[in-house]
Amino acid sequence: MGGIGFSSRSMLEMMNAVSTSGYASVSSITLFITLLSACIVFGHLLEENRWINESITALVVGIGTGVVVLLISGGRSSHLLVFSEDLFFIYLLPPIIFNAGFQVKKKHFFRNFSTIMLYGAVGTLISFILISLGSIAIFRKMGLGLSIGDYLAIGTIFAATDSVCTLQVLSQDETPLLYSLVFGESVVNDATSVVLFNAVHNLDLSHVDTKIAFKLVGNFFYLFATSTILGVAAGLLSAYVIKKLVFGRHSTDPEVAIMMLMAYFSYLLAALLNLSSILTVFFCGIVMSHYTWHNVTENSRITTKHTFATLSFLAEISIFLYVGMDALDIEKWSVVSDSLSKSLSTTALTSATLLGLVLVGRAAFVFPLSFLSNLTKKKQSEKVSLRQQVIIWWAGLRRGAVSMALAYNQFTTGGHTQQEGSAIMITSTITVVLFSSVVFGLMTKPMIMFLIPPSKHLNRMISTSFVVPLLGEGQDSVAELFNDNGIVSEDVHSIIRPHSLRMLLTKPSKTVHYHWRKFDNSIMRPVFGGRGFVPYVPGSPAEQSLPHLPEEGEEEAQT
Repeated sequence: MGGIGFSSRSMLEMMNAVSTSGYASVSSITLFITLLSACIVFGHLLEENRWINESITALVVGIGTGVVVLLISGGRSSHLLVFSEDLFFIYLLPPIIFNAGFQVKKKHFFRNFSTIMLYGAVGTLISFILISLGSIAIFRKMGLGLSIGDYLAIGTIFAATDSVCTLQVLSQDETPLLYSLVFGESVVNDATSVVLFNAVHNLDLSHVDTKIAFKLVGNFFYLFATSTILGVAAGLLSAYVIKKLVFGRHSTDPEVAIMMLMAYFSYLLAALLNLSSILTVFFCGIVMSHYTWHNVTENSRITTKHTFATLSFLAEISIFLYVGMDALDIEKWSVVSDSLSKSLSTTALTSATLLGLVLVGRAAFVFPLSFLSNLTKKKQSEKVSLRQQVIIWWAGLRRGAVSMALAYNQFTTGGHTQQEGSAIMITSTITVVLFSSVVFGLMTKPMIMFLIPPSKHLNRMISTSFVVPLLGEGQDSVAELFNDNGIVSEDVHSIIRPHSLRMLLTKPSKTVHYHWRKFDNSIMRPVFGGRGFVPYVPGSPAEQSLPHLPEEGEEEAQT
């Protein structure tokens, strides 16, 4: 009986402990959600002030919360939740990357695809190489005790950019070329950085020789190609399934559910196959927005568009909120050094070095690659001017969520670290993210307003929307010139190329985009659906009572 009593008492104590732990977790999550709500409210109040965006607001709220938690806990902790790589890579990162692909302006993205890939892929490789070599040369002298794999990982961590603040200041209507290049490079850069990070992890660095560089490049291109193919295949599969099964005839809920699940399925499948999940889900988002989104009912289109954007917004704010709180983590600062002043000086020196490498690495590819890109452009309006190059260089100086996640993945275990070199890299990464987000973020608007004044914005818009589309050889058809104004005319393909003002709008140019549209309309859309290639199926009683109006492009498909 005594043994039974002891067991019952032990079980009761264990249940109480679990209950207490569960209560603490619920309390932490509740407070974290409250802070998220506060960030949204503050962001709304500061909406008119384009100097500050939601990420900066979340960082400031996070730091303030970290100070309060640090004081309440007696200096033991500054954050409410322990960072988990699984939480970030499985739950927070997928909606951010997928929404970037889903919301991308495909017309501008693929029209400037070669320049975007130069910046996002080749440029990231150059930045990675320079930052890695600089880290090896400088940090080895500091005696941080890092391995060659750590130095290569540092190159991938700080090659990842965050251009959110710049995009909030730029106008897609006033500066379409600049906006397209900055946005396109940012999403390709994130994917490329993670592909490089995975490629470095797949290398055997125990015996470093001259072949290691070729293995790294080969591994990079293998991951890039296979991940892209998988993402495209997953997007096409979702489009085909939704088109054939016509979920919307009964309810819109299954349509929304299958789109979300197929997107998440592509991400997890890439992870299971040791591919780049980010690249896969990004291209899955592009394909789903081109085909799948047009196969669902109007209600589902509205729902999915806002659902994906909302999930991405919450995930990004959550990451920056945590980064702000983690900036004051006593554990990491104490591992760096027992002395607070020495910890601060070591972190400051390391952070300044990393910022210098970021500045140099960014400039080393933006200006040379812009020069090469301009050599391939015939029209002056398609070339990247020096002022625009400076803005593109500046836009990529910020470091954000992807850099933080990769740093935690490389230098911590379960959000904790006990090695001095790893702790220094974590605190330095947090410092670089905070400094670049706040300082560079606040300086972005005045710099852009100085380089491209509002009057020039207007002139640029007029020259782009009137002169360039009418005279440019890069246009695919007359219909493409007027899509934004709602005028469609696809019957001009057989007219002779214009040689005078009278024949200005008569002949489309035979560009790659033109041939892709021809292939897409004749082969891809009839199989996988898309705008104008799906029969109308009412998705709700309200829609059933409305007459069907053909969508833009539907008449084109019938002719």
